[in-house]
Amino acid sequence: MTSNTPPDWLADDQKHVWHPYSAINSGLPIFPVASAHGVRLKLSDGRELIDGMSSWWCAIHGYNHPVLNQAVTRQLESMAHVMFGGLSHQPAADLATQLVAITPESLQSVFFSDSGSVSVEVAMKMAIQYWQTKGAPQKQRFLSLRQGYHGDTFGAMSVSDPVTGMHRLFADSIPQQFFVDAPTRAFGDACDDDDMHAMQAALDAHHADIAAVILEPVVQGAGGMHFYSADYLNRLRALCDEYSVLLIFDEIATGFGRTGKLFALEHTDITPDILCLGKSLTGGYMTLAATLTTTEISHTIGQGDPGLFMHGPTFMANPLACSVALASTRLLLDTPWQENVARIEQQLQQELQPCASLASVKEVRVLGAIGVVEMKQPVDMKTLPQQFVDEGVWVRPFGRQVYLMPPYIMQADDLSLLTRAVYNIICKI
Repeated sequence: MTSNTPPDWLADDQKHVWHPYSAINSGLPIFPVASAHGVRLKLSDGRELIDGMSSWWCAIHGYNHPVLNQAVTRQLESMAHVMFGGLSHQPAADLATQLVAITPESLQSVFFSDSGSVSVEVAMKMAIQYWQTKGAPQKQRFLSLRQGYHGDTFGAMSVSDPVTGMHRLFADSIPQQFFVDAPTRAFGDACDDDDMHAMQAALDAHHADIAAVILEPVVQGAGGMHFYSADYLNRLRALCDEYSVLLIFDEIATGFGRTGKLFALEHTDITPDILCLGKSLTGGYMTLAATLTTTEISHTIGQGDPGLFMHGPTFMANPLACSVALASTRLLLDTPWQENVARIEQQLQQELQPCASLASVKEVRVLGAIGVVEMKQPVDMKTLPQQFVDEGVWVRPFGRQVYLMPPYIMQADDLSLLTRAVYNIICKI
């Protein structure tokens, strides 16, 4: 049963609540959600939408999952939160042990934080403190790829694309970093010396001042959904070692199976010095992130001045978040996630391909459970979300990208409704 009357609270929302990347009274449509279950969002008017976004890529198991619900409920019975300074708890220890077990062997130290952006800040601070202890205090800057996105806090903004990114308004306020063009070789292709020239030239010129190279491995997410050669990362690892620069992988978007591997780094033959995780870590239930690094880095920081790592969020390693993250990770490992992602990938390839023939479309590309239709012109965010809702799906494009990142549990019929909606709407543009 549907109702055309909006809920009472929506007026208060529109008056007082500032939504992400929007303005108060922006005129952009806001759709009130009453509940969510499986892969569906139920609006307050009774309509149901198939979620193609996994709630910004994190709800990999869908919504209201009984295993994750139970993990939160069980943890509530003992404690919802306790400070992590001088105290600890089993959910944090168990989660850290699990993350160490499923990531590369060299990554043995885990620092928890509240969000992906903060995990990037933590990684950057780790790199700077490491080099200060090693007697290279001038290594304060970072080298990154254009088209990248690493978060909304000041350090994270500074290593995101400086021109076409979302943060150019703050260009005079954030730290100034070094950038090179993103790789042009597509995913699956090999790299040669020409591909690495810009990166090598930047390291050769500035390595004395660079603490680390930071990038999103294989998939550049919110910067444009660009898929690039994994071999580029193999060669980059060798360059970082040659020039004594650390390598940071931001897997906030790609971690926990999204690209068809448990982590995107598994498409390569190498390991980063620091790894950032977030989003899918808790299955979309709570905000939590983790920054993993080597014992060489963590122990070196502990031996320097002031003998500790200078970071400590109030809600670091929140027990509720750690409990549901552990349950989500175990649930992922216990399910046929690889088969599900491969199935989704094949279906996205087949059903989004017809979009490539449309005059308004530049390219269609798919990797794992990521399907992207890149338009030739930016989409109209004032009208497109409403059109998708009218089709019974939730898809939120950005820039020139109309993309799908569905939960891994999505079945073929629901995925077809999503891809059909994408085609039906794009063909009118």
